[in-house]
Amino acid sequence: MGMIYLYIVVASFVTSLISLVGVFFLGFSVKKLQKILMFLVSLSAGTLLGDAFLHLLPEALEESMASGSVNNETVWFGVLAGIVIFFVLEKIIHWRHCHIPTSSEHVHTLGVMNLVGDGLHNLIDGMIIAGAFLVDIRLGLVTTIAVISHEIPQEIGDFGVLIHAGYTVKKALLFNFFSGLASLLGAVLAVAFSFYSDNFIGFIVPIAAGGFIYIASSDLIPELKKECGISKSLRQLFGIFIGLAFMVLVKFIFN
Repeated sequence: MGMIYLYIVVASFVTSLISLVGVFFLGFSVKKLQKILMFLVSLSAGTLLGDAFLHLLPEALEESMASGSVNNETVWFGVLAGIVIFFVLEKIIHWRHCHIPTSSEHVHTLGVMNLVGDGLHNLIDGMIIAGAFLVDIRLGLVTTIAVISHEIPQEIGDFGVLIHAGYTVKKALLFNFFSGLASLLGAVLAVAFSFYSDNFIGFIVPIAAGGFIYIASSDLIPELKKECGISKSLRQLFGIFIGLAFMVLVKFIFN
């Protein structure tokens, strides 16, 4: 069990480090950055959907059959709960998974609200990662990859928001990193909850699946639909297929 906790800490910390990725794109023009981000968004959408439908949900259903404490209806209720929870969170704190660089034509909610929203998002990511590892190490690794694939374009966008809000590069990186460390707190909370409730893991995995489905279908894919043109659409479709194919490949390797 000690190794599982080590995996959880390392995975959560690596996810936190993704908050520093924005610095590598400082020299990119808005047009070039947008092109890169749109491919990353499509890749992320495929990865999140693949993880939800090919890994998280099958694992949750298998666990529900193996243990009498959680039934199939509870799994599907958890998926619905995940979708609703992420929707409510967005409404409460005006948190958007927006991945387009800040510009005069695309203005974001700035500063503190962005950090608060991102911190809460990272907190939930940490809980999801920890919950997946507590079910199975392989599921934890796959889910960590899915979270990271989503975090990269998001953190680039968040870094741009902070720069646009008037933060210096140093402060933007520092505050974004502190926000990213909420993943570790989320992981600790998930482990703590698992000690007090035998059903916690049975609930967190389908909730994570619902959250991933919501993020991909409500936040990421609508961003992709804003770009038109055959070449752009094919590039996006290719990114989604790559994300899905990677999740399929990982499933075959681990099985």
